[in-house]
Amino acid sequence: MPMIRELKAKRTKLGADAKAIMEDAQAAGRTMNAEEATRFDALMDERDQVDASIDRAERLLDDERETVGDVDDKPNSELSREMAALRAYVIGGRGSLTAEQVRALNAGNDPEGGYLVPPVQWINQLIQAVDDAVPLRDLATVHQLTAADSLGVPTLDTDLNDAEWTTEIATGSQDDALRLGKRELSPNPFAKQVRVSRKLLRLTNNGAENLVRARLAYKFAVTQEKAFMTGDGNKKPLGLFVASADGVPASRDVATLSATGITGDGLINAKYTLKDAYLRNARWLFHRDALKIVRKLKTTTDEQYVWQPGLAADRPDTILNLPYVSSEFVPNTFTDGLYCGMVGDFSHYWIAEALSLEIQRLVELYATSNQVGFIGRQEVDGQPVLPEAFVRLKCAAS
Repeated sequence: MPMIRELKAKRTKLGADAKAIMEDAQAAGRTMNAEEATRFDALMDERDQVDASIDRAERLLDDERETVGDVDDKPNSELSREMAALRAYVIGGRGSLTAEQVRALNAGNDPEGGYLVPPVQWINQLIQAVDDAVPLRDLATVHQLTAADSLGVPTLDTDLNDAEWTTEIATGSQDDALRLGKRELSPNPFAKQVRVSRKLLRLTNNGAENLVRARLAYKFAVTQEKAFMTGDGNKKPLGLFVASADGVPASRDVATLSATGITGDGLINAKYTLKDAYLRNARWLFHRDALKIVRKLKTTTDEQYVWQPGLAADRPDTILNLPYVSSEFVPNTFTDGLYCGMVGDFSHYWIAEALSLEIQRLVELYATSNQVGFIGRQEVDGQPVLPEAFVRLKCAAS
């Protein structure tokens, strides 16, 4: 789509312009002055808006690909008949209409033949505020359970000692330190019920039904995302930002070195608490309020900004050379003792599904109120399965 390519080109230019301002200040051996900081923030705010536009355009393109033919639920010939009937009604009144034209404009079932309404073209595009991003599921490892009620995950609780140098015929000392354990994920059910007027479904040729299904799918994704972040593990997933021996314990917390925010040194400490093997796939996870703070941070040693904009459309922005993701459901209260972000390899957050999103249509249950019901159901559990793959940031001065 040409519009998406143009937006990505604009995004790249805005990132390059912002980095040029930052590099000019660094080359002069100083921090950005007030004018430069204002220009820098304006460029990055504009780039955030472009990012949001790209996301919306790509989601719209995906919807169009999935619903080819749904934009116009009625054939052109049928719409033409409706428009001709409407014009005849406006000019000559009801008495001038043929029986076919009356049926074309019929929107009710009263004994006199119904009520006349102008035709409406229904499209599957909802006027709404932008949806919050739900990125964690795409980064996690998802297991579909087809023949079991739960997922058992073997764990290595105690490893063997190192091997010993010995002679050709010796076997080394006996080692019985190996201990295996198990993590178990038991999918928990959650549901949502919606009722829609039958008349609305009829007038929109079931277009409203498609929107209800789409909104249920999104709301189920939001419910999961919240639990993946802050769920307490009681009949729901265990969240990343909940200190637990079953998930990420408090021993994996690193202080931000500020009781009310985040520092560059705190980010450096967090990054290098991870082993190299996890850094290859690691990402930062923040709320956008935290990213606003991080964008203005510099390292204390060489005055370099820890955040670096990607200069190519296919290269992500990075913080200390690691990409980041943003979620509205990451804690964003910057107070001493509270969590404010994380770095880790999120493939070690495991999700077990015993039932993918299932939507049931209830036709007769609400017949007396002239409504159709929809029930969405899903069974999901999740938790971090390897604590050392994650490091949490906690607001603290030391």
